[in-house]
Amino acid sequence: MKSEHPVQKRSAQPRLLLSAISLAVLTLTNQAYAQSDDATMTRVEVTGSSIKRVANEASLPVTTVKAEDLVKQGMTTLADFMMALPQSASLAPSNAGSGTNINLRGLGVNRTLVLLNGRRLANEAIADGYANLDTIPMSAVARVEVLRDGASSIYGSDAIGGVVNFITKTQFEGTQLTAQAVQPEADGGGDEQRLTATWGKGNLERDGWSFYATVDAHQRTRLSSRDRDYLSTADKLTALGRPPTLGTGGNATPANFTTPTNKTAQNPYAASGCLAPYSIVGQKGTCVLDANEYGTALHANQQVTFYARGALKLSEDHIVNIDYARGEEFIKGARNPTNALAVKGAPVTLPSTSKWYPGGSGGVPAVAGLNNAPLTLTWAVADLGLAITKDVQVNQRLAISDEGTLAGWDYKAGLVVGISERDNYYHQGYVTGQGLLDGLKNGKLNPFGLQDADGKAFLASISVDGAKNRTSKSTYTGIDVTASRALMELPGGSLAVAVGADLHRDTTEDTKLAIVSDVTYANTSPSHGEGGRNVAALFAEVNAPVTKTLELNGAVRADRFSDFGTTVNPKISFRWEPSKQVMFRGSANTGFRAPTLFDAYGYRLPGATGLTAAKWDDPVLCPGGTPGVAGTGTALPGFVASTVCNTTLPKQTGSNAGLKPEKSKGFTLGVVMEPVKNGMISFDYWNIRMTDMLANLPEQVYFLDPVGYSSYFVRNPDRTINYIVNTTMNLGGQKAAGIDVSGSYAFPKTSYGDFKVSLDGTYLTQFDNQLYDGSPFVSNIGRFGLASNGTTSSFPIITYRWKHTLRLNWASGNWNSTLTQNYNSKYHDQNLVASQYWRDINSMKMWNLTTTYSGFKNIQVTAGITNLFNAEPPATNSSLYSFGYLSSAASPIGRAYNVRATYTF
Repeated sequence: MKSEHPVQKRSAQPRLLLSAISLAVLTLTNQAYAQSDDATMTRVEVTGSSIKRVANEASLPVTTVKAEDLVKQGMTTLADFMMALPQSASLAPSNAGSGTNINLRGLGVNRTLVLLNGRRLANEAIADGYANLDTIPMSAVARVEVLRDGASSIYGSDAIGGVVNFITKTQFEGTQLTAQAVQPEADGGGDEQRLTATWGKGNLERDGWSFYATVDAHQRTRLSSRDRDYLSTADKLTALGRPPTLGTGGNATPANFTTPTNKTAQNPYAASGCLAPYSIVGQKGTCVLDANEYGTALHANQQVTFYARGALKLSEDHIVNIDYARGEEFIKGARNPTNALAVKGAPVTLPSTSKWYPGGSGGVPAVAGLNNAPLTLTWAVADLGLAITKDVQVNQRLAISDEGTLAGWDYKAGLVVGISERDNYYHQGYVTGQGLLDGLKNGKLNPFGLQDADGKAFLASISVDGAKNRTSKSTYTGIDVTASRALMELPGGSLAVAVGADLHRDTTEDTKLAIVSDVTYANTSPSHGEGGRNVAALFAEVNAPVTKTLELNGAVRADRFSDFGTTVNPKISFRWEPSKQVMFRGSANTGFRAPTLFDAYGYRLPGATGLTAAKWDDPVLCPGGTPGVAGTGTALPGFVASTVCNTTLPKQTGSNAGLKPEKSKGFTLGVVMEPVKNGMISFDYWNIRMTDMLANLPEQVYFLDPVGYSSYFVRNPDRTINYIVNTTMNLGGQKAAGIDVSGSYAFPKTSYGDFKVSLDGTYLTQFDNQLYDGSPFVSNIGRFGLASNGTTSSFPIITYRWKHTLRLNWASGNWNSTLTQNYNSKYHDQNLVASQYWRDINSMKMWNLTTTYSGFKNIQVTAGITNLFNAEPPATNSSLYSFGYLSSAASPIGRAYNVRATYTF
C-alpha cells in the first residue's frame, strides 16, 4: 500500500485544494514510492474532496493501493484485498452469499460506500444496501483509494464508516493477455483460474481520443469440508465441546421416527452403525447426519467482468468520458440433503402398508412395539446428494461525464445509470415437499436407506432442479454537477471553494416465486416487496490555507429524501504542519443513514420466512438447560426432542415499516512524523458514535435471555414456535474507537538491491453495542458480542483488538519480491458450550511470499506461495460455524501456489 508524502515541501504555485475530510489514518506503506522526482503538477480530484488539488501535495488521509501492488502481494481477487485491509471487518467470501462486500471499521457493510471512478453503482439486488465487489472489473482497476473517515458531507448518508473508490485506468494502448492459476497443496477443491484480455488504442494527449476494453474471467471450485477433515474431525469437534454425536433423532438417512404413543426417537439401523458415509450413530439409539460428508468449506463461484472506456478531448479545457461496466457472478451454495418436512400441517409419515415399514417386505429390520402404527419421520434424502442453489448476479453501469474548465471554474458533470439483477435457481437436489409425502405414502420411497430403481425414478419425477425461485432487481439513476475555483489569496495559498448538486433515484424489487411454497426444504413463502426513493442534495466545501503551516477545511451537505425528509451534515477539519518532520490533523463530522430500501420496503410476511442459522433449545418446550447452550435442555412430555431441542427454529425476517434513520457523530485526531530520512510513522485516533442503529438482533440474544425477549417468540396454540421476530429494527447505540498505526522505512540502497519494510495496523480501544435505548453497552472487542451482519449473513462481525499487515519488499533489477504477514489477535470463543470447554481462539498469522520477474521481453511472470507455513484457520466452538473453525474470517485452503504470466504487445 502507498500513501502520498504528507509533509513534503509545498508547491509554489497557488493551490486549489483540498479535502472535505482531514483525518483518517494515513497508510504509509511503501512510502518511498510516493517521492518520485518526476511527479507532475497535475491537478486531480482525490477521494474525500470536491476540490481539485495539486497531486503531490498529498495531505489527504487516503490509503492508495495500486493494481501492481495487488499483483506483488499475490492477490487474485478484490476479496483478498478486502480481507487483508486492517480497517476492514468483512466476511470471508465463502460466507457472504451475496458475494464479496466490505465492512470498514466493523460498522456494517451498509455504512461503507463503494464507488467506481468516484460515482456509485447499483447495489446488490436483494439487500440493496451495499455493492458486490465481485462484479467490479478487476483487470480495469488502476488503483484503489480507501478513505477511512466518515464522508457523509461529501458523498451522502451511507458513508458513515468510510469510502472505497475503485479507479480504473484512464487509457491503454496495445494488447495484454494474462493467465493465472492458484493450486492448493492439499488435494480437493479450492483451486482458482483467471484469464484476462485487454485491448486499447489512442492517446488522449496525442490523438485527442482514447478507447480500451478489457474482459476478465475467474473461477474457484468447491472445497468440501471432508477435503480438509483435519479441521473438523470428530475428535477435534469433541475437544471443542461440540461432539458430532450430540444430536438426537434429527433428519438423517436412515430416518429416525416416533409414534403417536412414543415420542422418543428410534432408528432401525442405529444398533448396526447407521449408514456410512451418510450418517453416524447419535444419542439414545438414533442416527445423525455426518456433517463432514456434506459440509462445504468454500462454495464454488465464477465471475466474468467486462469494462470499456472511451474519452474525447473536445478542447484543451473539456473532456467527455463514457464508460460501461458489466459484471456477472455465479455462486453455487451447497447445504445438507433435502429434508422431508410437513406440508400445510400434514406430518411426514410412513404407513404400515409401505414395504419399507420396519419388518416389512423391503428388508428393513423390525422394531419391537410398533404394532403397525404410522411412523412420523425425520428424514434427509441421501440419494439427492447436496442441495445446491445457483445464484446469478449481473451488475451493469453506464457513466457519461463531462469535465473541464469554464469561466475560471473547474467543473464536472455526470450521468450514471446502474442496474443490478439477481436470480436464484434450484440447481441440484431439490424436490417438492408434497412429492416426498406422496412417495412415502404410496411405498415408492425408502426412508431407511438408498432408493431402488422405482424410488430413484420417483425422485426424478418430483425434482424441481433448474427452476428459478427468486428474482430481484435494484437500480440507480443519477445526475451530478460539481464546480470549484480559487476565490482569493491567503497567506498560505488560495482560498478555494466547491459547490455541487446531485439528484438520484434508487429502486428495488424482490420476488420469491410461487414455487417456493412447493419446495418445503427451502422453508420460505412466496413474497414480493418493492420500493423506491428520490434523493436530492446540495453540498459546499471551503478550503482555507490560513498560513503556510495551517490549513482549515469545512464542508456541508443537505440531503432531501422523498421518504425520510431532510438532513444537513457538516464536517470540519484541519491540517497543521509546524515543521517538515511533523504534521497534525483532525476532523469532526455528523452522519445520517436512512433505512435501505430492503429494510423499509422489502418483503413482509405474517409468519416464518426461514430458520435460525444455529441450533437452539426451545426455552419453553425444552427447558432445564443452560441458557444459550443447545442440547442441554429436556423435551417436555409429548414433544419430540429433535423438533424442540438442539434444532433450528423458525424465524421471521424481512422489512419493517416503522424504522427511522440512524444518526452518527465522529471525530479524528492524528499525527504524522518523519523521524529519520526515508522513514515515516503515523498515529490516528478515530471515534464514532451512532444512535438508533439499524440492524437485526443476533440470534443468541433471544436464547441467552428468553424471559426478557419472550414477546419476540410467537407461538402456536400447541405452544410450538410459529416464528421468532428477527426483522430489521432500530436498536440502541454503538460506540467504536481505535488507533490506526502506520509506518514505513526504506533502507539505504545496497549492491544487493533495495529493501523496504512497512506496517499498517489498527488497534481497537472501544467497540460497544447497545441492544435497545437505555440498556447497557456491551463490548464486542475480541469476543463474540452483539454486533450483527444483519441481512448479509448470520455470522457475527469479528472485531479483533489488533489487526495488521506487515510487508518486507526487496527489488533488484528485474526482480521484485514481497513477504507479507497478515495478523489477527486472539479472540474469546463464543463458549455457548459446557464450561469445561470454554476457551480462547489463538491469534492468526498468515505469511505470503510473492516474486515477480520482468526480464523477458514483453512478459512479466509472478509466482508465489499463499499461507507459506500452512497455518490452520482458528478453531471455534460456536455453533454458527458448523465445521469447527472461524470460516467467516479465515480460509480453510491451507498452503497454495500461485502463478501468473502477462504478455503485452
